[in-house]
Amino acid sequence: MVLEVALIDVLPGHEDDFAAAYQQAHPIITAAEGCRSVRMTRGIETPTRFVLLVEWDSVEAHDQNFRQTEAFGKWRALLGPHFAGPPVVEHFLDVPA
Repeated sequence: MVLEVALIDVLPGHEDDFAAAYQQAHPIITAAEGCRSVRMTRGIETPTRFVLLVEWDSVEAHDQNFRQTEAFGKWRALLGPHFAGPPVVEHFLDVPA
């Protein structure tokens, strides 16, 4: 399992519209093959900052089954107009305890 972490800064005043767009976009990403879970969080100290957490089967599942598909275009069309800049996206692996 791979965790995608996307740091998303939205335009000031767009916070509620972004959250509403995410509600529409959520089913698009969860339908992607290899997507295990999706969670969006919102900053308390910085309310224009959101963090998207997506569990994927692999980096390839994220890239090939979502980012390179029409579904990603639909996702981006809903959320993108609210971005203050490009999201910072990285993938992570769990560290065994």
